[in-house]
Amino acid sequence: MAQVLYQGTGRRKKSIARVRIVPGEGNVIINGKPMDEYFNTSTQEVIAKQPLELTKLIDRYDVIANVNGGGASGQAGAVRLGVARALLKADPSLRPFLKKAGFLTRDPRMKERKKYGLKKARKAPQFSKR
Repeated sequence: MAQVLYQGTGRRKKSIARVRIVPGEGNVIINGKPMDEYFNTSTQEVIAKQPLELTKLIDRYDVIANVNGGGASGQAGAVRLGVARALLKADPSLRPFLKKAGFLTRDPRMKERKKYGLKKARKAPQFSKR
């Protein structure tokens, strides 16, 4: 018998997460490691689990995610969007709750490009009057 499996893709900054949720007891595996080993801070763990906690399905699904690109914060955001999209495929009646919480919207904020003559995107060299 084939196991029920729902997939979702999440993106945030330069990170891309391919997320699969399967019925289970609430384990979260990211790039082959348990989530508490993979993410440095508990804030990132909380962000990644938000859709499951909102829908109270934290102990009903296992999450398996492959994430690459970007840093830890972007990866946590990408996993959150991927989990939300996968939950939507599992149960379309969750849409109003996920949408109201903003978990189905891809965060469009990206790093601003550096401009010539400046040190960073907006930081200018120190002004000298003389």
